[in-house]
Amino acid sequence: MPDILLKSFIELSWADMAQVVMLGFIGGVLSGFIGSGGAFFMTPGMMNLGVPGNISVASNITHKFGKAMIGAKRHGEMGHVDKRLAIFMLITAAAGISLASWIMSLLGGGDSHGAPSESAMADLYISLVFVVVLSIVSVSMLRDIIRSRKAEESKPSQKIVNFLNRFRLYPLIDLPVADVKVSLWVILICGLGTGYLAGTIGVGGFIGVPAMIYVFGVSSQVAAGTELFLAQFMGAWGALNYGLRGMVDLRLTMLLFLGSLVGVHLGAYGTKVVREVIIRLATGCIILLCVVSRAINIPVYLRQLGYADISADSDKYFNIASKALLYASGILGCSIILTFVFKAYVQRRKVQASLVESREDTMKA
Repeated sequence: MPDILLKSFIELSWADMAQVVMLGFIGGVLSGFIGSGGAFFMTPGMMNLGVPGNISVASNITHKFGKAMIGAKRHGEMGHVDKRLAIFMLITAAAGISLASWIMSLLGGGDSHGAPSESAMADLYISLVFVVVLSIVSVSMLRDIIRSRKAEESKPSQKIVNFLNRFRLYPLIDLPVADVKVSLWVILICGLGTGYLAGTIGVGGFIGVPAMIYVFGVSSQVAAGTELFLAQFMGAWGALNYGLRGMVDLRLTMLLFLGSLVGVHLGAYGTKVVREVIIRLATGCIILLCVVSRAINIPVYLRQLGYADISADSDKYFNIASKALLYASGILGCSIILTFVFKAYVQRRKVQASLVESREDTMKA
């Protein structure tokens, strides 16, 4: 098995490796804040560096295991993890990951050293699924927020929750931390979709988290924490499936983990000090920018497969535009989150200083 894992090492310059660490940090901040694995940012980011799509997904889902452990622990301490919900979703999520890794091996193979055209089909497949699925997610979230007239009233829509509750699809599972009851069948279907997309594009959280919020009726904080708890096991299972097919680059995995180790703590703390509507607004905007970034590179893969008659010289321009937009979305998202975190830290220090000063005045009196 070690030989299979090591054969997927690809050539990276020191500048590329530094960018992978930065991708990990930004993805970690977004992961802890939003509740996804951050793959919506890291997977396309690695592809923009020239890493084949199948290797990007495989290395990212492997890194997801370690990072999710840290994020889940942090959210668990804040009471944001419903372990019962995560376990039920894991039943079908594992099957979805296995199916996705099998399809990916058919499209892109397990060798990362082939010509660009050999991985173009997998890259195109990943990009199309990424654009279609995350466009629906981001537009739906933003539309839900815009429809609310006042920010104070901007609660997640309960239409799907109320619609499903009419049918009373037994058995109903009582989820104490989330404080809801959900049909087992609904949980299993959402788990399958979460696992399949995690294995296909490395992005399971953007199906799992919205499903928990809009289908199960769970709060954003509990959805974020529960998704990270679930991601631990999905990451481990994904690493095993992709590793056996020779698609995991352990060096990329460690570089991502190095950056995300710090970022995930900052992001998780941000959920305590940022209003829920801001979390959902930031999430929708960041995803939408990442979708546009990935869509820009689709003509490149179409040309490599012979489906588009465009000059090969244009590839670098598509890639530069895609990378610029991706980094802009990540840096903007991180800046918003870290600004709130910094303000909350300063405010807490002022309160602590005021309490100490008050205590000293009392002792002097």
